[in-house]
Parts: sequence; C-alpha cells; structure tokens
Amino acid sequence: MIVTESRNLKIRFIHFLLLTLLVLAGQQLLADDHYLDPAGAKGRLVLAGGGKIPTEAQAQFVQWAGGDKAQLLVVTTASTDAGTDGQARFVAPWKSLDIGSVTLVHARSRAEADEDALIRQLEKATGVWFVGGDQQRIIDTYVGTAFEQQLDKLLERGGVVGGTSAGAAIQSRIAIVGGSRRALWDTGLDLLPGTIIDQHFSERDRMGRLQQVTRKHESRIGLGIDEQTALLVDRRFMKVVGDGKVTAVFPVSRRGQEEAKIYAADSMIDLTSLRRIARDRVLKTFPPAKIVPPVVETGTLMIVGGGRMPMELVKEFIAAAGGEDAHIVVLPTSMPDPLPADYGKRMFEAGGAKNITVLTQRIRSDVESQAVLEALKTADGIWFGGGRQWRFVDAYEYTKAYPLFHAVLARGGIVGGSSAGASIQGDYLARANPLGNRDIMAPGYERGFGFLPGSAIDQHFKQRNRFKDMTSLVNRYPQLLGIGIDEGTALVVQGGVGAVKGDGAVHFYDRRRPVVEGEKDYITLKSGRSFDLVLRRPVEKEE
Repeated sequence: MIVTESRNLKIRFIHFLLLTLLVLAGQQLLADDHYLDPAGAKGRLVLAGGGKIPTEAQAQFVQWAGGDKAQLLVVTTASTDAGTDGQARFVAPWKSLDIGSVTLVHARSRAEADEDALIRQLEKATGVWFVGGDQQRIIDTYVGTAFEQQLDKLLERGGVVGGTSAGAAIQSRIAIVGGSRRALWDTGLDLLPGTIIDQHFSERDRMGRLQQVTRKHESRIGLGIDEQTALLVDRRFMKVVGDGKVTAVFPVSRRGQEEAKIYAADSMIDLTSLRRIARDRVLKTFPPAKIVPPVVETGTLMIVGGGRMPMELVKEFIAAAGGEDAHIVVLPTSMPDPLPADYGKRMFEAGGAKNITVLTQRIRSDVESQAVLEALKTADGIWFGGGRQWRFVDAYEYTKAYPLFHAVLARGGIVGGSSAGASIQGDYLARANPLGNRDIMAPGYERGFGFLPGSAIDQHFKQRNRFKDMTSLVNRYPQLLGIGIDEGTALVVQGGVGAVKGDGAVHFYDRRRPVVEGEKDYITLKSGRSFDLVLRRPVEKEE
C-alpha cells in the first residue's frame, strides 16, 4: 500500500512538472507574439476632424505648446494654397492667441524636408500643426524624412503635434487617403500607435470605409472624428471635445462582438484599452465557456480584501514561504509613480521576515532585466501590493517575469496580495478599467494572472457595497466562481479549498445553482470557515 501511494505521488509530480514546463514555454512564446506597449503615443497630440476647430482643442494645443512662450510651426503642405500668398490665412487663428511665434512651413520636396534649415526650425519648435487639404501631399513630402524623425523628438521633449482634417488623418501609420468612400490607404506618420484615423466622419458617411481598412489591419482600432470635434491625446489617455462625436471601430472576428463604440463630447478614452481589445479579438475566447476548476495544485494563495492587514496573516504568509529566512519579493507596481522603494518591507519585517526584495520596475526592459528575473527565480513568496490592478497587467503580461510568478507556486511557495493584489490573482480580472475603478468589467483588461483558475475576485467588498457588481459579472459569465472579500480578510487557498481568515467575511457567487427570487445570490462565510472551490459549497465543520 505504501509503495503504491509513493508511485502515484511520483506519477502525479512528473505529470505536474511536465504541465508546468509546457505552460512556461507557452507563456514565453506568447510574450513575443502578443506583448503590447501600454505607454500610448510618444507625447501629446491634437486631432481635429475638420470644419471649425473646437475652441477647447485650440486652447489645449497652445497650452501644451507653452502658452505665451509657444513656438509654432504651421505646416501648410496639404493645402492648395501652400507656398502661395494664400497660405497667409493660416497664421490668423494663432496670432490672435498671444503666443511667442507662428511660422508657416511648406517643403516643396522630400529633399527639402531633409534640409538642415527646416530641421533647425523644427528643433526650436514647441508645437507643429498640420492644416487640412490632401493628406497624400503630406505623406509624399514628409514620411520617412528627417522631418518625421524630428516630430518624434519634439514629442519626446514635451512638445505637441496637431492637425485638422488631412492633418489629423496622417497621424496614424495606416493613413486613409482620398476623399471618396473607397478604402484607400498609405503610410502615415505613426504618431498615434495602433490606430487608423478618419475625419469628416459622420458628415461624409465614412463608417463603411473605416470598417474596410480596419478589417484589413485587424490589430488596429479605427477612430472616426466628426467635424467641429477633436481628440486631445496625452500619451494613452484621450478626451473628446467639440460639437460632434468620435467613433471607435473595432475589428470583428467573432459573432456578437461590438463593431463600434461612440464617444460624445467630454468622454475619456484609454487608447491602450482599445488596442488591447483589438489584440484580444484574435486570441482564444476569454473567459472560455468551460473553465479550469479553481484548484491550486501546489503552493498557497493568500488573497486579502484590502484595508488593515492582520499581523497573524503576515506571519502565516512568512511561514508558508518557508520561515524568517525565506526570500519574499514585494511588488508595489499597482501604485502610481513614484513607487516607494520600501513598500511592504516594514510589514514583513514586523512579522519576522529577514530577506525581503522590493521590485519597483514596470517598463518591459527593466522588468526583464537580469536582476529582476534572478530575484523572481529565487523567490519563496511574492506579494502583490494595493493600488490599481491594470498596472500589474501593463508591467508584467507577456513578459519573461510572468511565468516566474507561477513558478513560485509550482515549487511550493506562496503568492499573496491585498486589494489590487487580490483581484490580479483571479482568472478574470475584476475592476481593471484604467479610467476608474467603478466598472467591474473592463473590455481590454479582463485577463488576470490566473493563480486561482476559473475565478473572478473583487475586494473592499462589503465596505464599498460591491454585491450587485459581482452579480452583474457572474450573470454575464456564469461559468466563473465569483469571490468578494471584505477588508482585513483573507481567503487562503490550498488545493481546491479556501479558508476564510481575518476580520470579516468572504462572499461566493455560483451561477451553476439557480437564484431564488428575493433571496441573496451568494454564500457568505465568516472567519474560521472554509469553502470547497470545486464543488462550490461550504466545507462542513468537523464535530
């Protein structure tokens, strides 16, 4: 009997080891294929859809350019008046705004766009504005020249690039050209990454052509901008201003997916979320209809609902990591800059830990540095701090660091976290909208790190009255186990069982069972109780 059990354990271990290696290898392949830089544009942009430029857009452009010290270059090349006396009209809208200087620019050839005289002007500029007309003229003259390179440098040093009509359309690398409804495109300036921009959108009924171009380039989002409307871009965050609307057009790969979303004036848009939606549409459907059971095969999870961290939980985390000499890595990445270099250190030192590393890197090149990867490879426990969970995704998803988190569990260590560091442990990532934490479902940011498969985890649960939010999530994805955790409370998971510990309670949502009208649609367990995550029912107390 003893021999049989030993043999079975060896078989299970080998099976698990092979599975882990396959997962890690697969993750690394994905890292190369699907990583998306979350930074957005290289700087600040203004994209006007034609017609009268909104007053707010013009004022913001001038402010970003330096206000009364602004040095503007107005590129007239798209206009038929370029290089003639008629182009003088393009100075008037800016001269009335009390700014430093306004200079009209028109290169007559690509060679002239490479000349030192023009580049010196651009090096002194704080803002560049492209007037409307024919975008092909801009493309033929400036794309691939020293002028284009200097535009990137202008943005990197804090300047601004803007344009209206054709001057907006050429700010995406795939630039729609021509004035007809036909889907024609050329190479633009690549100032707003991952997009295709169209102008005079509603007025000239251009939805069809933007959809055609977007479907030809399915990794990109189409942005249709109405007349008298502008999109103000500050790296990844964008605001709609003016009288019309901005329409985001999505590549459609599956039936039932949203084809477009319309944003009215004053709407905020996260460019990175839109780009992630486009990327995710070519991946497997998520969450899948059939989920992996919520089981932690090896190691331990400590999932804390935010607020006060009871010292008994800190000590339990340290013990599960291997004791006071265990190597604990703390990740404060979900907090805004500047990240504190000592985040979490005092908490674990107070619990008796002696070997603590805090990793504040969040840029891919830093996250994948040898020092960071070595720290993760030797970690016995990893702690994900509080803040906003989307920042964890931006920093680690599809990088070499990501599989090392899972490797901690695979070798019997512990992964824990509080607040944002709790939600990130679920399969489905609850409440990850970069524009605010009120939405429990945020397209583009729905994939958690999956330490607890088949689950969606929310925190600060009772204190912020988030019961109905989880109801909406599990109604949308009934295959998921919904878990809401109160502040000062932990769900400690080993195998397929979660033990409730701390000050409050944990609330479990299971849509595999019918909801009785008038009764609560979740099970609440207080500290001292346990929940079978696979069978989705409380573990009966032993007598």
